[in-house]
Amino acid sequence: MSFDRDRWIRAHGPDLLQRMWLIREFESRLQGYMKDGLILGSTHPSVGMEAIAVGVSGALGPQDLIASTHRGHGHVLARGGDPERLLAEIFGRATGYCGGKGGSMHVGDRELGILGTNGIVGASIGIATGAALASRLGVRQGIAVAYFGDGAMNQGIFHEALNLASIWSLPCVYVCENNHFAQSAAIHDMVNISDLARRADAYGMPGVAVDGMDVAAVYEQAAAAVTRARDGNGPTLIVADTWRFLGHMVGDTEIYRSAEDNDSWRGRDPITQLEESMTKLGHPPPELDAIAEEARQAVEAAEAAARSAPWPDLETAQRNVYASESYA
Repeated sequence: MSFDRDRWIRAHGPDLLQRMWLIREFESRLQGYMKDGLILGSTHPSVGMEAIAVGVSGALGPQDLIASTHRGHGHVLARGGDPERLLAEIFGRATGYCGGKGGSMHVGDRELGILGTNGIVGASIGIATGAALASRLGVRQGIAVAYFGDGAMNQGIFHEALNLASIWSLPCVYVCENNHFAQSAAIHDMVNISDLARRADAYGMPGVAVDGMDVAAVYEQAAAAVTRARDGNGPTLIVADTWRFLGHMVGDTEIYRSAEDNDSWRGRDPITQLEESMTKLGHPPPELDAIAEEARQAVEAAEAAARSAPWPDLETAQRNVYASESYA
């Protein structure tokens, strides 16, 4: 059955737009929080990349798991994460998802199926593959998704995990968010092929390239990959072409990117594209403005709560450290 793009946007457009605006508003404020001293350490915004997280999450069920990256706030919010608990975690407060001990790059939540954002490049690939193996062995149900960047495709874990997932037909979907830079290293200097999805050929699995600025296109490919995994037909590699509108991290000078390239990609803003599609399908501008305002107010409320949230007690430092302890 072919994918009816307009029908899907009619049915899901408002929710998609709300989630994308929530991520955009949340991530756009990180630089201000750093300047205010509310975030210790580094943090990596995903402004411009919202369509990938929202499109992939739209294809997942509650039993499915995701393993994320250092740029993972959008993945958490797209999966239904609470912006207040997420921001509290980033601020290191006790009300955060991990009690303030995980911070920006180590956010996990069992109920949402989030195996953690991760500061190790490519670590999500091995984690998701392990979760998929657990499903294959009947230990749990559901498929697993690994998010990672183009830089991680040159890590050894990528090749080892995809080979293993293929020969064992594991229910895993590998999603490369190709924003064209591994921190500041251009992808064309790092690999000798222009179509990264072709790497799937070496492992005997489907590899598809998709416009990562188009939420409907991402969903279409993710839904097909998820169905394939659920039906026992093994893994898929999805390479989503995208661009981060901000630097690799807050404070990045971005001297490695041109203003012309930035302007060109901003002209393909995934939120603007979705709004234009919704307008053509009969959603009036006031409705779209109200969705954006709802997201802004949600982040405002999350910020107020996170700023006033308590710091974790010292006695909690060793809590939930070992597997034998309660997760709660």
